[in-house]
Amino acid sequence: MNISEYRGVWVFAEQREGILQKVSLELLGKGREIADKLGVELTAVLLGDQVEKLSDTLTAFGADKVLLANHELLKYYNTDGYSKVICDLVNEHKPEVLLIGASYIGRDLGPRVAAKLGTGLTADCTGLDVDEETKNLLMTRPAFGGNLMATIECADHRPQMATVRPGVFEKLQKDETKKAEVNKINASLAENDIRTKLEEIVKLAKEEEDITEAQFVISGGRGVGSKENFDLLKEAAEVLGGTVGGSRAAVEAGWIDKAFQVGQTGKTVRPVVYIACGISGAIQHLAGMQDSDYIIAINKDSDAAIMKIADLAIVGDYRQVLPELAAKIKEAKNN
Repeated sequence: MNISEYRGVWVFAEQREGILQKVSLELLGKGREIADKLGVELTAVLLGDQVEKLSDTLTAFGADKVLLANHELLKYYNTDGYSKVICDLVNEHKPEVLLIGASYIGRDLGPRVAAKLGTGLTADCTGLDVDEETKNLLMTRPAFGGNLMATIECADHRPQMATVRPGVFEKLQKDETKKAEVNKINASLAENDIRTKLEEIVKLAKEEEDITEAQFVISGGRGVGSKENFDLLKEAAEVLGGTVGGSRAAVEAGWIDKAFQVGQTGKTVRPVVYIACGISGAIQHLAGMQDSDYIIAINKDSDAAIMKIADLAIVGDYRQVLPELAAKIKEAKNN
């Protein structure tokens, strides 16, 4: 492999039913930074059926150009079809970096593409940078259960690939004056390239939606005490129009599903308001929520680490505080 032949930063622009996923726009923001450091173009790779309208949005959020593959077999995500088209494009255009969101789709797509291309993949990254000397991509992710942060380089193979957690990076300000440079691709794809057949799409219930999209999150930790006590958090979250999260301790105790874990080994959230109930504030948890706009901590221990980073720290029992808070919010809404 002649590494010098590979130039450019690519971001897989994940869309579902014609709607761009937030993580793709976040990756364009970070991809713009990386491309500028390397002095190369930033390209959004868009696959789907009749999704041309999304090209302007991708450009407005940082892409220099869009590689667009429109095909009826790409209307809904499937591993075989998407990985084949992306690998064909990579082999033809030779990007040096390929970034994919660590969504359910991205976590399926990334490893398949990396295996087909014979390159490395750093999964579930929480940090990206460029080595000033080697110009290699520095990919940082939690290791050993979140107790260590590992920075990984893919020095000998291209493209350098990473899947990145949603909510870790911020979108750029939208620039609607930028117009998309769209390169339409004739995808070489046939039905026999796809080994699975889509029978039905079943959407998640509202209470199982991605926590990273929530504007209000109420999380519980070991101090909540039991799975039944999480019902109190759910009631308050419903009043706020938000969702419930949990610390690693609460997940390991079986009080809340892993999909709602906040922290280094869970998900990164940036809600407008984050309420932490009975959470001590271990650094692994703080890494997943410290960029929230406003943090409220409710804890009996005034010296807990979470209290020191909170915008509002309430020393007390969440079982008394939360109902009062919910009542005040209802009152304000009714007025």
